Amino acid sequence: MMNTNEEVKQSAVPAPTVRPATQAGRFYEADPQVLSHEVDSLLARHAEQVSPGDVAALIVPHAGYYFSGNVAAKAYSALPDGKRYERIFLLGPSHHEWLDGASVNSEADYYATPLGNVRVDRETARQLIASDSVFAYREEAHSQEHCLEVQLPFLQRRVGEVPPIVPVIISTNDYSKLKRMAEVLKPWFNSGDNLFIVSSDFSHYPSYADACKVDARTGRAVESGDVEQFIATIEANARSGMKNLATSACGEFAIITLMCMLDGQYEVKHLLYQNSGDIDRNNYNRVVGYHAFAVVRREQAFTLSNEEKRVLKEIALKSIEDTLHNDVPELTPALRQKCGAFVSLHKKGRLRGCIGHFGEDTPLHETVAQMARAAAYEDPRFPPLRREELRDIDIEISVLTPMRRIQSLDEFQLHRYGLYIRKGFRSGTFLPQVADEVNWTKEEFAGHCSRDKAGLGWDGWRDAELYVYEAIVF
Repeated sequence: MMNTNEEVKQSAVPAPTVRPATQAGRFYEADPQVLSHEVDSLLARHAEQVSPGDVAALIVPHAGYYFSGNVAAKAYSALPDGKRYERIFLLGPSHHEWLDGASVNSEADYYATPLGNVRVDRETARQLIASDSVFAYREEAHSQEHCLEVQLPFLQRRVGEVPPIVPVIISTNDYSKLKRMAEVLKPWFNSGDNLFIVSSDFSHYPSYADACKVDARTGRAVESGDVEQFIATIEANARSGMKNLATSACGEFAIITLMCMLDGQYEVKHLLYQNSGDIDRNNYNRVVGYHAFAVVRREQAFTLSNEEKRVLKEIALKSIEDTLHNDVPELTPALRQKCGAFVSLHKKGRLRGCIGHFGEDTPLHETVAQMARAAAYEDPRFPPLRREELRDIDIEISVLTPMRRIQSLDEFQLHRYGLYIRKGFRSGTFLPQVADEVNWTKEEFAGHCSRDKAGLGWDGWRDAELYVYEAIVF
């Protein structure tokens, strides 16, 4: 019998790819009703908890619910009621495969749990893989991994309809690769529309008393928000000779990636600590530690005082003169803040050099010193600055706030925001003050940036990633 057109059309549609719930009945209950009751009961213990604020990320344990469920529930209870996220990035370690990078599950359409399927944001997953070779897809990293799967039932009971997830397994001790991951992820992190969940347990297998000591040290390092302090603490713990301590944090690489994205706009808040000895008091000699943290966006905006602006101008000038050396003025916390900056040089009102750095990986005072010298001597549009020109040079500094992704040009405001356009390996930007120098509409601003800066053509911005940021200009 011949198939009808409708039958042919239906048969041509591939069935969705579902990553099965491989840990149901092991780390958590397999029966949907029993699982719902278990998770709801754990969340109910923290029902009176007040959200610490605008939560950008959580650090949550991933052991069996019997042991770590209470700490996990504390973390998920920190999410603001009614907050809707566009997507949720799940970052965790590999317990089975060494990747020397990160594996993003770009092939599954859904992750299954006994409570239903959770959709995967395959488009974003593929964007990550295309953005940097440090991201790839390796099926074996996901097939039996529990650290991300165990987060899903909590999300299903806490937020209801779970937004699409981006599952990322991180397995490399190469710090430069972790920083590259953070750089790619940061625009999504800075957007208030996304939630990041980092899955990690802490100390593995010391005695109860030793676990409390080592986990307290590690917890303080996480709470500091300082990635270098965290790494130094992990290394010191490893050298301590503590009996049976296999690791201070099994998700340390995912935590480092998260901490590389933090700046002064974020605060890490500790929520709860327990270890398995608090649950099973018959075994105090071999325990695992569990922390819950929330990363919260600070309410106050980044600002600079007039004196701090003066100091940055002084640093820029001394760097150009090559007289900075060790004669660095006293630095305030704001000047030590890691953020991007552009330095523009003008001679009698005409541009004489402009170089900037977007990455929020260097203290502001160092960024300004480096960019000032680069603007003077390395801008390919101009010959290197001559010493006799210095008396005619005016220095303008633009300190950049974190980038935020926008979905439409309607969200862009001329004169207030700079625009950053990225598509594949091409990118370009216009600072906010460019709008003060021209008489362009928003579409013309985007068109010129797309064509003249990113090399994408006049309309290339229409299907590219768009980000906005503000600048403190002085």
